[in-house]
Amino acid sequence: MDTLDLARLQFALTAGAHFLFVALTLGLVTLVAVIQTRATIGRSPVHLGMTRFWGQLYVINYAMGIVTGLVMEFQLGMAWSGLAEYAGNAFGSALALETMVAFFIESTFLGLWIFGWDKLNRWAHLALIWIVALTAYASAYWIMVSNGFLQNPVGYRFDGHALHVTDFGAMMANPSATVALGHVLGAAMMAGGFFMAGVSAYHLFRRTPERDFFRKSLRIGAGVALPATVVTAGFGGVGFETLQPGKLAAWTRDPDLAAEVQAEMTALHGPGDYLPPVEWVQGGALVMLILFALMFFLSGLNALLMLFRPVVHGFRAWHVLLVAAIPLPFGAMIAGWVFREVGRQPWAVYGLLTTRDALSPVSDGMMRFSLIAFTAVFAVLVAVNSWLLARAARRGPAAVALGARPAEKPEPVPAF
Repeated sequence: MDTLDLARLQFALTAGAHFLFVALTLGLVTLVAVIQTRATIGRSPVHLGMTRFWGQLYVINYAMGIVTGLVMEFQLGMAWSGLAEYAGNAFGSALALETMVAFFIESTFLGLWIFGWDKLNRWAHLALIWIVALTAYASAYWIMVSNGFLQNPVGYRFDGHALHVTDFGAMMANPSATVALGHVLGAAMMAGGFFMAGVSAYHLFRRTPERDFFRKSLRIGAGVALPATVVTAGFGGVGFETLQPGKLAAWTRDPDLAAEVQAEMTALHGPGDYLPPVEWVQGGALVMLILFALMFFLSGLNALLMLFRPVVHGFRAWHVLLVAAIPLPFGAMIAGWVFREVGRQPWAVYGLLTTRDALSPVSDGMMRFSLIAFTAVFAVLVAVNSWLLARAARRGPAAVALGARPAEKPEPVPAF
């Protein structure tokens, strides 16, 4: 592998791993906000306990996602300085807004929510989690605006050296961003729903005494998964209409379209191979579609079985299936990400800047060292996050620390 291949592999590993944290965060924060709304309106102790339990899992995943995001941004600046110099003025504006939303607004209100239990009015506390959820959506939107510009550059001018924004509204309304945002948010809700259903099924399989707690959680998680699957499929179908011609040619294996794309790009940019790798594009799409079909079938089965309370409590084979299905949305999202990003090759900014020209002037040895270092860091972070989530989920609601009141010290007995 040459330096470019190593840099692409490094970005794929770091961005792909970070995206898994983001997807679960988006899904869980929405479910937690909905559950807390039910607890606040109905003063339900069961739903209040559910808010604390699932909220703690959300906070764990959010914290690790922030760390992986920082590491990913670090490697982006190290390995892709050519992209920053050429297009940083354009797509970087959306990244700056995302940073302000995620690191200042979202994290601030999340901190208030975490430490505001029993200190704030219940309605004010509920408002905090909804602000956190909405800012998480806003953060995802600005990321997709940035990525959408790389996929389909609009609203810019070129001054001979770098790109500059001329129509920020066009960037914000870019179909490559808005359609992809709906697809990503639907997939995030699938991830949150399958995760909640799987963890609940694990406790029901073990004959937990908290049967009502996890029955309600399973119904919420499984109930969300089916409409989320439909929404994800809908936006995914619309997204095929926004594909770059090269990606479409690779997906359909259309030799005439491939020849047309190659001829057009050669005329504009000189000799070169301007077609994405067909095997990666088709492989990513096929894996995504196969996993989606499995999730759609399972979501439909869940909707049917949830109608029968004895089945929810005692159908242990179904519980095992739900636990095993937790990784399915994450696998589908990684496959979809491969389809979207590899299909853009060989362009970093489609039709304007090649991936090779976006690469920093680093040696092969330096890139190998950074690839090993970043891979090791991300492997540790993913392992730690998985362990923390599994431990907190396995312990159940009795061991939740989020929102727990500190033990009161006994009053000293006066001596006479």
